[in-house]
Amino acid sequence: MPDALLYYRRGGDGGEGGSMLRAFVEVDRATMGPERLAAKLTAHARLHDYVPMPVGRPRRLVTGPPPMESWKRRYALFPRLLFVLDGTGPAGIEARMRALHATTTEVAGLHGLLHAVPVLAAPLVDILRDGPSAPVRRPIQDPEQRVSWMGSYRLPAAPVQPTAPEPDRPWPTVAPWGTPGN
Repeated sequence: MPDALLYYRRGGDGGEGGSMLRAFVEVDRATMGPERLAAKLTAHARLHDYVPMPVGRPRRLVTGPPPMESWKRRYALFPRLLFVLDGTGPAGIEARMRALHATTTEVAGLHGLLHAVPVLAAPLVDILRDGPSAPVRRPIQDPEQRVSWMGSYRLPAAPVQPTAPEPDRPWPTVAPWGTPGN
């Protein structure tokens, strides 16, 4: 369960028009270790992928439309995920960013969430100093980038496990996310 659900409008003139979007907000005040903060990411991934099964009937007897992810009953798109980091100095913020980033590469089961949903983190002090629309948020997959909370960003290239090349074949190249075979 996120700390907050943020509704916002992208585009339009502030009144009618534009897209209504949502974001789950996780506020971290450094009351838990970086590993526990990163575990929140896996909880959101489980929600993203969760498909309830009918109770009391064997699967082969289920009729009707195929089951869908439970969040689709409330949202057309899974809300983006925003981590707001506070309660510690710059070194603590960086430790938390490293923990979130490490989770993206070390924990299985995050692929669906990370490729469908923007996941961003920012220190509260930067949001307060530069404003909520400023490019102070960092994609947890590529924390060197800085983006606005409604902006888009490029995903980093998919990691390739190095293997010994065959005698007449070059080393494998790194392919971008979303290409066939990744």
